[in-house]
Amino acid sequence: MSSSRNLLLAIAAVSIALVGAALYLQHAKDMLPCPLCVIQRYLFLGIALSSLIGAFANKIKAGAGLALLCALGGLGVVGKHLYVLAHPGFSCGIDPMETTLNKIPTATMLPWLFRADGLCEAAQETVFGLNVPQWSAVWFVILTLALVWVLVRRARR
Repeated sequence: MSSSRNLLLAIAAVSIALVGAALYLQHAKDMLPCPLCVIQRYLFLGIALSSLIGAFANKIKAGAGLALLCALGGLGVVGKHLYVLAHPGFSCGIDPMETTLNKIPTATMLPWLFRADGLCEAAQETVFGLNVPQWSAVWFVILTLALVWVLVRRARR
């Protein structure tokens, strides 16, 4: 198995673990996800799914490319989330985005995973010194760099 394939599998595993950590915080620690948190879950799962398809279908560049698009989208969403936290009073709380997200079929079929219930401004509780959106930003950066590395490595072949 190639190192690029192994890295895609590791990226998928990390992405799935991050969604698992979010579910733990939601259900065990009662930290309700806001609309931006839910979008980040979709993007982490997009990274995982793209990476898995790329690894198992032997389409490393295509899988890494799609996963990279999801990771870049995640950086944008988490950037907005960090902006909301840095500017109190600027909320994405009960708004059309939440209503729309909660009507998507995945949210109605899997509300425990994709239902947005919290306020974006409420993500102030820290885990190991950083709040959840800050951790999300760290992981989106790490995953983006790993995916760029896979693509650069494949381009040199």
